[in-house]
Amino acid sequence: MDLDDRTRTELEAAAFRRLVEHFRARTDVQNKDVMELAGFCRNCLAKWYRAAAEERGVALTDEAAREIVYGMPYGEWKAKYQK
Repeated sequence: MDLDDRTRTELEAAAFRRLVEHFRARTDVQNKDVMELAGFCRNCLAKWYRAAAEERGVALTDEAAREIVYGMPYGEWKAKYQK
């Protein structure tokens, strides 16, 4: 299937948003568990997001990227959900 660049980007963005939404909803699943099974976790996703921003000249800290992925400050998420 041939997709134009805009459509491909929109689909990738939608899939990313769905993944982030899923991670936010599944607070019972620890990063360690995801890392052991999938080889990446929420923090990896945040680092990839920050790196993509950096590649495009957008300044974004690790903490800001984590907040985008976690839906709240990382420290708050850890206090609420990390076992």
